[in-house]
Amino acid sequence: MNQRTPTLLYIDDDGALARLVDRGLTRRGYRVVHAASGEEGLERIRRAGAEGGIDVVALDQYMPGLDGLETLEQIMAIPDAPPVVFVTASQDSSIAVTALKAGAADYLVKDVQGDFIPLLHVAAEGALRQAALQRAREEAEAEIHASRDRYAALAAERELLLREVNHRVGNSLQIIASLLHLQASSAAQNEVKAALTNAMGRVAAVAQVHRRLYTSQDLKSVVLNQYLDSLLEDLRRSAEGNRMSRLTLKAEPIEIDPDRAVAVGIIVNELVMNAVKYAYPDGAGPIHVELISQGDDLLLSITDDGVGDNAKADPRSTGMGQRIVAAMASKLDASVERDPAHSGTRVVLKFGRMPAAPGKTSTAAAS
Repeated sequence: MNQRTPTLLYIDDDGALARLVDRGLTRRGYRVVHAASGEEGLERIRRAGAEGGIDVVALDQYMPGLDGLETLEQIMAIPDAPPVVFVTASQDSSIAVTALKAGAADYLVKDVQGDFIPLLHVAAEGALRQAALQRAREEAEAEIHASRDRYAALAAERELLLREVNHRVGNSLQIIASLLHLQASSAAQNEVKAALTNAMGRVAAVAQVHRRLYTSQDLKSVVLNQYLDSLLEDLRRSAEGNRMSRLTLKAEPIEIDPDRAVAVGIIVNELVMNAVKYAYPDGAGPIHVELISQGDDLLLSITDDGVGDNAKADPRSTGMGQRIVAAMASKLDASVERDPAHSGTRVVLKFGRMPAAPGKTSTAAAS
């Protein structure tokens, strides 16, 4: 494809010098258009779309009517104005500084013999390259802004979809938990009732995470103190809620990712339910849940003041709760220990605030 011949607008009231510029630059591959005054040059630039674009302007300083600096100021106010090379016969450097500050791309001193024309060609080439680089920079910045806008729109859409997914999942899990509750209420056998109630608590623990994510500003984390507070409130309203009037929570506002929050919730559900069943054979008693930070680690404890090691083994127990706690502790890469100094039962889990690095072996050990 043939490259378009660049057009230079030469604004100068000296017609003879304009003809020298025309001949000199035409030989160098330019099309030269002459304007004899600043007003004529401005009009030519403004109607460039109809008569062919102006790629670069060479502007003389001393002219009748608008002088070069006044003309330069008005050229710079035209949208998408071509670059301007300021040309003058004056040796006064302050004119050059003023012209460059006003927006001129370059500056050179002319002579009446036309010896400056090779320098004008070099200056025009430099101005064109500078203008091309500026256009490329502006186009790149515009594309970056457009990409950011597209990314922001996609991120907002993704967040909306995630909220909707969490909302639907949370609702579905809540329906399952409600059905399990109804089934437990109508069950005739105590073993079936207990199994359904346990299953309901586990489902509710997961549902609470999805409800938290649906209403939270941050879809990537769950605030544990708020989550555990809602989870324990669900447990109070469970089938054995009359025995949980002294269930308490002390937790710091610690944020972790949703998957690990689910594991924490299921562990709390299992250990609290275990304390409800076995810690106080003669009735209800206090059960404390505590979550604190310790450097980069988190400590989760579930404590009761019940019979402790003196509890009689329940022949109906399947050990499912212990297996679930061990599995969730492994997911958290948590250690699980019983406090031997506590008269009742105190189970303490220690796990990192952040997920363990890939390849690290779990230190979880179910009691």
